[in-house]
Parts: sequence; structure tokens; C-alpha cells
Amino acid sequence: MSYERTDLKKFVPLTPQEVKARGWDELDILFISGDAYIDHHSFGIPLLSRYLISKGYRVGIVAQPQNIEDIKRLGTPKLFIGIGTGVVDSMINNYTADKKPRRDDEYSPGGKGGLRPDNAGIKYSEMARQAFPDAFIVGGGVEISLRRLSHYDYWQNKVLPSILVTGKYDLIVYGMGERTTLELCQALKSKDKDKIKSIKGVAYVTTKDEAKQIENRLVLPSHEEVKDDKKKFLKSVTLYSEEINPYNAKTIVQYYRDKAVVITPPPLPLTEAEMDEIYDLDLTKEQHWTYKEKIPALDMIRFSITANRGCFGGCTFCSITLHQGKIVQSRSQRSIINEIKKLTSMPDFKGIITDLGGPTANMYMLCCTNKEAEKVCKRGSCLHPEICNNLKTSHKEQIDLLRTASNMPGIRKVFIASGVRYDLALCDQEYLKELISEHVSGQLKVAPEHKDPKVLWLMRKPSFDVFLKFREVFNRISRTANKEQYLVPYFISSFPGTTTEKMKDLEDWLKKEHWKLQQVQNFIPLPMTLASAMYWSEMDFRNKEHIHVPKTQEERKKQKLNLQSYKKR
Repeated sequence: MSYERTDLKKFVPLTPQEVKARGWDELDILFISGDAYIDHHSFGIPLLSRYLISKGYRVGIVAQPQNIEDIKRLGTPKLFIGIGTGVVDSMINNYTADKKPRRDDEYSPGGKGGLRPDNAGIKYSEMARQAFPDAFIVGGGVEISLRRLSHYDYWQNKVLPSILVTGKYDLIVYGMGERTTLELCQALKSKDKDKIKSIKGVAYVTTKDEAKQIENRLVLPSHEEVKDDKKKFLKSVTLYSEEINPYNAKTIVQYYRDKAVVITPPPLPLTEAEMDEIYDLDLTKEQHWTYKEKIPALDMIRFSITANRGCFGGCTFCSITLHQGKIVQSRSQRSIINEIKKLTSMPDFKGIITDLGGPTANMYMLCCTNKEAEKVCKRGSCLHPEICNNLKTSHKEQIDLLRTASNMPGIRKVFIASGVRYDLALCDQEYLKELISEHVSGQLKVAPEHKDPKVLWLMRKPSFDVFLKFREVFNRISRTANKEQYLVPYFISSFPGTTTEKMKDLEDWLKKEHWKLQQVQNFIPLPMTLASAMYWSEMDFRNKEHIHVPKTQEERKKQKLNLQSYKKR
């Protein structure tokens, strides 16, 4: 395929020719990505690259490097090397819950597996340090940022140190990172390295003596304590899980012999204007032209639109709150409508928006209505054990957005493919009618996760009765709309607190209801989550009482088969 010079400016540079076409003699920032390059808002590194370019920085991407020479291809960056392993943790991407290798990878050309290494966060940092010994190396994204403290690693079955200790990083940016990374660029450009340590949303290593001088700090049990003491490990995870509110979070410190890992408080949530600025960036929604084979993930997300980020659900097994933040941040309707207008001008767009949502579709524009209470709140979840009285539950803005988008020229249908938090949806009957009547593409994803009340408490999920109530409403509205459509429930086997008997009880219920599952997820403990701490410690995070945890592959396989035996064929 032949490309003119102007075509070489279409994407963030992936090749030396594209750097040259922009008139750049060197880069300010070089990003290393574990995903192949898809220029879409759903991918962190392309979005962050576009954002920094809009601020005047020269940025290039090396996607899925296989060797040191790949990393050197675009030259030495002036400010820093940024590393992200991809949308999905490399170990989850490369292995099943049963620790068996996967052969495919939806984020690679042709769906081929094997193009990103195991533990890519460490491997890429070693490659980058070897390629550029004097570079300032920054890690970010889900895999790296969720290993910023001592954490339980499912694959090695032990507590590992912070990746700042085991990897070759100078700094970690945790969270979504746009504002934090921009502040980092400004500090590095001015050569003010002391300023870096005051940026919100970063983690770094310093001396023990320097860490002791930090004001308003929370000192966790040291790595030497938590790696061998399960009770102290659970205490550590519980403590930092309470420091997620950016309005009152403390600086977290954890000692590693004579060193200290320091985590500055989370950044304040982005304003609507900041969200609009980021998502108004003109990404192509295409894969980079150098790829000869299609990247499967592109088909999933190409005609989807992100309306919001963050989640106040606080499920103990989920990393969204830890990564995107507890406070939901939403774009304006104007920004979303403008993006839809751009979709309608794409030659292969057929008028179907495959998803208009976020981590949780029905949290758009929802927020705390008591700003004074929000500033001091320490709740891990706004929805559990009951929905907070201060939480806005009216879905009026989302209803208006869905109706406005649906009535635009060139739009045939707007679907919701993101998960819906059904306990929240039940608070707004008008939203339920709009959603179920107009925006379900035949199936709607919901996540009851379990049936047993004690396990649901450990998950921070609503009672099973709430799910049954939602199912009743869904079926009634579907009948009224004269539509044949179905709920797609997600259940987790082998979660802490789950016995084989409890899983059998769920299986019996499914058989009684003649409900055949499409998907069963065998629990994987994700780093830094409360669920991973319960898995490792075999203790309830609330009262430290012993709970049963399915750990052997034999028991985990049996629990999964209890549900798979009734899986849809």
C-alpha cells in the first residue's frame, strides 16, 4: 500500500517515516504498548498520545516490541519512556483462570497470541532500560499501576514486592493519567524533579528517612511483614482500599528494608470540560496502516462510544474503582453527539452504535449530591450494603442522551453493550423502560455473580432477590414492547467463601429455572483488590474471620463444571 506524505501524519508515529513526515528530529515521549496500535478512544496509549500531541509534545509509539532494536526504532526520547502493557493484564491475556496458555490475543494482528511477554510490565521495563540506560522510565496502565504496592500474585501464588522494586521504573502513573502525565511532562521539561514527587497520582521509590518526613501519610505494614503474614497482608490491603477518595486520601508509604515506596493521593476527578477535551480528540477509529491482518478488538469497539469513566460500585473483585477512580466522570452531551456525527461520516458505518456507555453503562452523570459529605466519605462502595442516600439515582440525563442520539440523522439504533448495574437501574422506572424497550440488541449483560447471600456480601454485590426483581421487570417490559430478548447473567465460580455446596445450589436453581449460561468465569484474584487479599489470607476482609477459599485446581475445576454442565450449548 502506498502512502503520501500527508497520510503519514494520520496516526501517532509508529515508524521513523511518520516521525520525519511531521518534521520532528526527535521525540519528547516514546510510549511502549503491549497492544497493537488501534487509534481509538478505548485504548489508553493512543488516547494519551493524542492528548499530549495536542499539548505540543512530540510523541511516538512502539507497539508490541519483540526485541531491543524495536524499542530503539524511533530514537531516544527527550523527556521519558512511558510503558503500558495493554488494555488487559498480560498474564490474564496470556493464560486462562486454570493457568493454561491461551493461543489467541484479540489485541494483536490476526488474533495471534504470543506477541506480548508474560509479566510484560517487568519485561518491557528491562528492555527499555537496556535500550536507553539513562532514560526516565514511567509505567502506567492496569497491569503496572495495580502492582505499585506489595500484592498477591495468582500466577506465582505468593506476595510480590512493588513493581517499582522489581522493575526498572523511575515512576508509576496510576489511574487514567491524562492530567497527571501532562504535569509530569511539564516538570521534566523544566527539570524540576522535586515537583514530580508532589504530583497527584504517582508512585516512586525513595529512602526510608525521606519518607518519614512526608506529612499526612499512612504507613502500611512493610513488605517484609506482609509477604509472610497473611493477617498483616489483609490489613495492608484494607487500609489502602480506604484511601481512594481524592478529596481526603493520604499519601501511602510502604517500607522495603531501607527503601520506601510512596504513593501520592489520587488526582481529583476530571471536570466535564476536561473529559470533553480528551474525547473530542480526532482519533481515526482504525488500526495502523502497517498491519497486514485485522486486529479482532477493532470490530468490538470501533463503533462504540465512551460516555463516562470511573465506578462507585466498589466490587471487591474489580479493579475499575482502583484504576479509573470511585467518582464517575462524564462527558457533556454535546461532546458525545459530535462524536456520533463523525461516526455517521465514516463510509462503512451502518447506523448502529454498538455501545454508548462506560465501565458501567448507567452511571452516566450520576454523582454525590452532598459535596460536603463527599469530601470526608470513606465508603468503599456507594451501592453496598445499600444505595447511599446522597447518591443521585435519576437517570434523566442518560435517557435524554439515548433519545437524542437515537433521533440523529444516519442513526438506526443505539445499543447498550456495557454492563448495567441493575440495583441502580431499579431506582428509575423511566430509564428501565427506555433501556429495555429501545436499546437492547437482543441480549443485555448483567452480573448477579452469585446467589449465596454471604458470598454476595464479600463481593459487595446486591442480594439475589434484587436480581430476580430486575429479571421480572426486564421480562415484563420486553413483552410489552413485543420483543424477544434475553438477560445474559455473569456468575463467578470459586470466589472466596464459596463452597462446592453453594455452587451446587446455584446450579440447581439454574436447572429449575431452565436457564442455560453462556459464560462462567472462574475467579482470578487481581492484584491490589480486596478479593485477592481474601483469597490469599482465607479471611473475611471485614472481621478477619476464616472463610473457605477454593484454591486447588481440582476444587476450582469442579466448581466451574457445576455451572458449565448447564452452560448453553
